Amino acid sequence: MAAEPGTSEVRQQHRFDQGSLERYLCSHLPGFPRHPAGALAVRQYSSGQSNPTFYLQKGGQAYVLRKKPHGPLLPRAHKVDREYHVQKALYSAAFPVPEPLLYCSDVSIIGTEFYVMQHVQGRIFRDLSLPEVGPAERSALYIAIIETLALLHSFDLRSLGLQGYGRGPGYCRRQVSTWKRQYDAAAHKDIPSMNKLAEWLANNLPPDDNEESLIHGDFRIDNIIFHPTEARVLAVLDWELSTAGHPLADLAYATAFYFWPTSIKNLGQGTFLGFKDTIETPSFEELVSTYCRCRGISTSLSNFNFFLALSCFKMAAIAQGIYARYLIGNASAENSHEFAKIVKPLAERGLELSKRSSFSSAHHGVSGELFRQSRKGQEILLKVKQFMKQHIYPAEKEIINYYSGRGNTEEKWKKPPVLERLKEMAKAEGLWNLFLPDVSGLSQLDYALIAEETGKCFFAPEVFNCHAPDTGNMEVLHMYGTEEQKKEWLEPLLEGKISSCFCMTEPDVASSDATNMQCSIERDGNSYVINGKKWWSSGAGNPNCKVAIVMGKTKNSSASRYEQHSMIIVPMDTPGLKLIRPLSVFGYLDEIHGGHFEIHFNDVRVPVSNIILGEGRGFEIAQGRLGPGRIHHCMRSLGAAETALQIMCQRAAQRETFGKKLYRHEVIAHWIAECRLSIEQARLLTLKTASKIDMLGNRKARKEVAMTKVVVPRAVLKVIDCAIQVCGGAGVSQDFPLAFMFAYMRTLRLADGPDEVHLSTIARWELLDQSKKLTAKI
Repeated sequence: MAAEPGTSEVRQQHRFDQGSLERYLCSHLPGFPRHPAGALAVRQYSSGQSNPTFYLQKGGQAYVLRKKPHGPLLPRAHKVDREYHVQKALYSAAFPVPEPLLYCSDVSIIGTEFYVMQHVQGRIFRDLSLPEVGPAERSALYIAIIETLALLHSFDLRSLGLQGYGRGPGYCRRQVSTWKRQYDAAAHKDIPSMNKLAEWLANNLPPDDNEESLIHGDFRIDNIIFHPTEARVLAVLDWELSTAGHPLADLAYATAFYFWPTSIKNLGQGTFLGFKDTIETPSFEELVSTYCRCRGISTSLSNFNFFLALSCFKMAAIAQGIYARYLIGNASAENSHEFAKIVKPLAERGLELSKRSSFSSAHHGVSGELFRQSRKGQEILLKVKQFMKQHIYPAEKEIINYYSGRGNTEEKWKKPPVLERLKEMAKAEGLWNLFLPDVSGLSQLDYALIAEETGKCFFAPEVFNCHAPDTGNMEVLHMYGTEEQKKEWLEPLLEGKISSCFCMTEPDVASSDATNMQCSIERDGNSYVINGKKWWSSGAGNPNCKVAIVMGKTKNSSASRYEQHSMIIVPMDTPGLKLIRPLSVFGYLDEIHGGHFEIHFNDVRVPVSNIILGEGRGFEIAQGRLGPGRIHHCMRSLGAAETALQIMCQRAAQRETFGKKLYRHEVIAHWIAECRLSIEQARLLTLKTASKIDMLGNRKARKEVAMTKVVVPRAVLKVIDCAIQVCGGAGVSQDFPLAFMFAYMRTLRLADGPDEVHLSTIARWELLDQSKKLTAKI
């Protein structure tokens, strides 16, 4: 027969009477092939550290057999009857386990008790870092594992018919004593750290040591069978340690590898503890967030240090038991002699974890260390990342096809139905209006990293109601609007029922100097009358755009040039307001964002109550609006840079020129390095600016805002340009998003003030700062 992966000839110490087994199965297992007699083939799996596991094949039928080891065994261990019983209950509940077919307690058949289950064809990964797959698939596989674990913990023991399966409250106390007892029975030398860890665990039991969920007890990736091509769990294996207990014990055990010292990873090569590569995706936080979301519980997991320490103690005790079986000759694993080296490092790490109060996967970049998000910010970021992976990225192709299929018809301005569904889903998960601190409870620093994540997909900010120009307009109304203005316009904007546009730039003047504005706002009794031309009014083409905030000049010749402009609310259906034409950006109409329109105002009359804050306050409002708004653009742009760099690296690894991969050409390797440097530097400046806004307010952070507004678009354009160059002709085609990204990013060097204006401002503030230190007059 073709060799089953991960199997070998049955090892000498585990051989049994195959003829006896075949005769028994012929008479007791329905559907087992009877002919030809004596044709049963048996191979032993290299895994199965505790209970020897065998692959059976006859007549095109495949099965798996699990049995107790021969010889003396530790008390209460190797209960294959419990495995069979729990698998049968779970299989009936449609949980992914192999179908259990037969249990035999007659030790005369093959020398021990055993059971037989259906063979499941799929992928089993022995290395925790999953070197066979890429980062995206690795994330998806681990997410699938954690979702499966959450499903397991959601079952009610009684509904499964497993009442009485465990031993009642006190699971953690029993675990400590059980593994201490098993360790003592197997120990070949004294290891003080194991004794100290056991003592700490016994004295620090969780106060809620009465939870009774069905837990697996040995939940790790090499006990999972995945679909051959999909990130989907087909079966969870090895239920020997399953019982009724605390679910966090399973979660800690499944994620403990994030906290193992390097010595464990190296010593554990070839064991269930070893892995070759670092695991950066998914992060520990993502897995915990996924688990908590699936179970509907808070990510603030109390006493998690206890469960991680318990996992280390348990793994150390298991390793000691495997080595003890090696010494007496009945170990299942070929590499069982290696396990003695693992016990002490695991115990020492358990003691270290016992002293910790917070946990992360410890691979944050420097930015994350210098500028730390709040706990709420971290939780929201993880939820956004998960939402992006599960819902937004899979919808990209559908949304692109929607717009490409509508050509120059009016339909192109309408939103695709899938986008509206995504918005409802995001709102239901509380991922809504994250940009506004008073609504979301997030700081600008919290939001910075969240906005970067949404910037990795061109339509994601809108899904979370965090897209321009609505965000800026909502900030204006929130900070400066009257109660009536908020009720009529802010509330529906916050709910996502309507959208808006902002009218400031004008076609007939140099708008980089906003005092050049000619659009007039004149008082006429109980109304204001607006006349003028605006363009680059983003979002105006959206059929759901119901309101514009317009900045114009109000007559007050005695006031300074920065106190002659006002902002006013203009409903889009007001007579005299006319959309003239959409403006293209390097040929792109940007339909998904509602385009960028030229709008004319001809005797547009609105009530006096529509003025915002009062006459002459336009620049004051603009500065308040543009501070956070400018860095929000920058935050999202960094996400686009990460996407471009990812595309560049992928292309450089796929294509060859002159006999070698692109990335092996030094010039391209240097581009990749320079792009990473640019992103990291730009991110640090952005986070510093966000932090300063949080601490000192918009006004005190004006210099940093201006610096960020210059640095980030330049850096991101450099990354996108390098990515285009690496992709060649494809980089400027519709097959990649790079051309659209470049067009959009280039506008940011003009939008909200051109670079040159910001540079002049930065220089002025720098000279003012320096003048305080210099003796020469400035």
